[in-house]
Amino acid sequence: MRAVLIRGAGFAFLWWVLAEGRPDAWGLGLVAAVAGCVLSFRLLPPRHGGISFAGLLAFAAFFLWHSAKGGLQVATLALRPRPDLAPALLELPLSLAPGAPRVLMTAAIGLMPGTLGVCLEGDRLRLHVLDERLPAAAEAQALEKCIARVFAP
Repeated sequence: MRAVLIRGAGFAFLWWVLAEGRPDAWGLGLVAAVAGCVLSFRLLPPRHGGISFAGLLAFAAFFLWHSAKGGLQVATLALRPRPDLAPALLELPLSLAPGAPRVLMTAAIGLMPGTLGVCLEGDRLRLHVLDERLPAAAEAQALEKCIARVFAP
């Protein structure tokens, strides 16, 4: 029941933001919030254990720092007179639990400059990197540990 209330409130808040707080939009908004909630339970059933707030804060800090650092790396590579890139596909083993932790890993790595999660199959993540000489694998492992703390009980 708690998960229904939290997700329902989240979808209602999202609708309120999208509708810019207009009260006349709640007829459709209520239907959208209920449909979103039902669909979210079908696609991502609630887990036991929840999310660690401290782990979530650590993930946010990690993500912001590495995004800024990666953005500078990519800008430096792009602004060279002769870009010397060495794109590659890396295959990384994942130790995260299936479901939300692996999906978050794939999404977060794709938002970090210079990397893109190409394929998630079982416990393997195929990753495209702009330059294989950059420490993408080490950063991905650090991201994985950070995400594991988010989903730790």
